[in-house]
Amino acid sequence: MAATAASSLQIAAARPCISSSQRVVKAGASILGANSKSVSWTKLASACNISSMEPFRRSFTSSQVKFNKVVTKAMSESTENKPVSGLAIDLKGKRAFVAGVADDNGYGWAIAKALAAAGAEILVGTWVPALNIFETSLRRGKFDESRVLPDGSLMEIAKVYPLDAVFDNPDDVPEDIKANKRYAGSSNWTVQEVAECVKQDFGSIDILVHSLANGPEVKKPLLETSRSGYLAAISASSYSYVSLLKHFLPIMNPGGSSISLTYIASERIIPGYGGGMSSAKAALESDTKVLAFEAGRKNKIRVNTISAGPLGSRAAKAIGFIETMIEYSLANAPLQKELSADEVGNTAAFLASPLASAITGAVIYVDNGLNAMGVGVDSPIFKDLNIPGEKH
Repeated sequence: MAATAASSLQIAAARPCISSSQRVVKAGASILGANSKSVSWTKLASACNISSMEPFRRSFTSSQVKFNKVVTKAMSESTENKPVSGLAIDLKGKRAFVAGVADDNGYGWAIAKALAAAGAEILVGTWVPALNIFETSLRRGKFDESRVLPDGSLMEIAKVYPLDAVFDNPDDVPEDIKANKRYAGSSNWTVQEVAECVKQDFGSIDILVHSLANGPEVKKPLLETSRSGYLAAISASSYSYVSLLKHFLPIMNPGGSSISLTYIASERIIPGYGGGMSSAKAALESDTKVLAFEAGRKNKIRVNTISAGPLGSRAAKAIGFIETMIEYSLANAPLQKELSADEVGNTAAFLASPLASAITGAVIYVDNGLNAMGVGVDSPIFKDLNIPGEKH
């Protein structure tokens, strides 16, 4: 269960309550438009967020599929006095804590940008061992291109907290982790401590996002997964959400929203996605329903999860065949286009907004419709059916 096994999947972290800097990030949903050859993907935040319907151990040719520009309806501050067509997502005056941001190419980052574009103040949590690299990159401007909002301004982050969501409080932290040099210099990074620091620094939040997971044995088939590997996946990928909501709920304003990220392996067989990760995602989705009831009755908080399709982030590549999964989706999903992390971010902004005020306990699929497919139509068995589609 040690957080040191996060090489396969990203674990959220947050920076100490005694923070080194006070940056402010108001992120906006970025605009994506290109073709599959040239686009610089905004990639998924955790390797557990990859979707498909069939075994993926097959080879694909490079896709030439093009896709349309995706533009969020979120409002940024500079456009608040301008006329807006249609329904606008307005989160001005709201504050979000996004657990699971360690770089600028994952779902967590895209969600933070979309929320900020809608006007929300952004706090992020970064896995402790990744904290220094993330903060240094942010400070030196390495993420500036990715921080550009629809109005041309740069996304800012109000504060970065170190967080290891595997540990609820200091008593849970084993000695080897306390002595680990990657944790040196950081403090107050257990879930309980981070919630207390956020309360001390800001008083309350309105939006809680869980964009983290870890499966140290994700490459192993379930039958070969050890007990410790299985429990580590459950701890980091599903119970961590229960813990986050438990500790943040007391400082969440009534009417707020909590969102996590799941993956269709929770309900379908995805060979190669092992180590107990499919079980962890199934638990996360079940917990989403129970938490929606409990948090809804206790504090009028809505709880939903987004089942995201395949994207090739650095974390996802740890699984070993993410590119094949992307090709599979392009060939078989109803919408033949590459999935952008911004589309997941836009969905999160909607779920966090008053426009989704009656939606809770739901699994929202953002995967170009791949979840609806019962077969892989690229199979030779369908070659004579003349199924419409892009040529690959």
